[in-house]
Amino acid sequence: MKYAFMTFSTPGLSLSETLDVAKRYGYDGIEPRMDAGHAHGVEIAATKDERAGMRAQAEEAGIALACLATSLTYADPAKTGDMLRQTHERIDLAGDLGIPAMRVFGGGIPEGISREQATDLLVSSLESVADHAAERSVVLCFETHDDWCDPNYVAAVLERVNHPHVAANWDIMHPVMRGHSTMDEAFETLRSWIRHLHIHDGTAGGGLVTIGEGIIDHRRALELLATTAFDGHISGEWINWEPYEDHLPRELAILKEWDADFRGFHGCTPISRF
Repeated sequence: MKYAFMTFSTPGLSLSETLDVAKRYGYDGIEPRMDAGHAHGVEIAATKDERAGMRAQAEEAGIALACLATSLTYADPAKTGDMLRQTHERIDLAGDLGIPAMRVFGGGIPEGISREQATDLLVSSLESVADHAAERSVVLCFETHDDWCDPNYVAAVLERVNHPHVAANWDIMHPVMRGHSTMDEAFETLRSWIRHLHIHDGTAGGGLVTIGEGIIDHRRALELLATTAFDGHISGEWINWEPYEDHLPRELAILKEWDADFRGFHGCTPISRF
């Protein structure tokens, strides 16, 4: 498995400092969270030369820019035009930096809009930007989040879009925490589309805790992934939590120990879309 962390762990660090932290603790990649005031500089305002420099920094460090974490949403028709404009801008940013995946949301469904109407809007929106993503070698990863925590809702959109550059970001917490599915059910529903993962353990009250101490069965998620040819990154999304010096090495050590238990015990069933 390949492991990364979102820059909510290191919001005050520059890109070079964040890459150094990832290398120090044994991570394979980082996930820049843009539009959140983080110090890494991976933002739309970055010039062509700055983007080239960031890409070179990551390549020199041997640390992947695993995914571009955006705030893009598509369920609100009042925002569609602006969201699509921003999507094209962010696809180009990811492409310039060599980032292979870009996290997007469905977003909250506004009052007066049915689930069916929102699904139609998501499908048409993602269809309209999919070819641009393909041209820039970027996969748009629709997250199990907000009004789309139920993996069946995500699968319904992805099945209709049916494009190799539109896939799923499986946040393993949200389907379980919201009571929509078990870990196994969520995995089986999304299996064909999983391109990126977000991980974090928590309690029923919503607080973050060390992996293995909460209600999210990360061990089972790793066991399920070990039955596939998944080659994306498993990315820790730890927002407003402990100092990174505490959680980054500890959480990775737990994941790698569990992952080692499963490797070699399962044959691989390739994920068909990638």
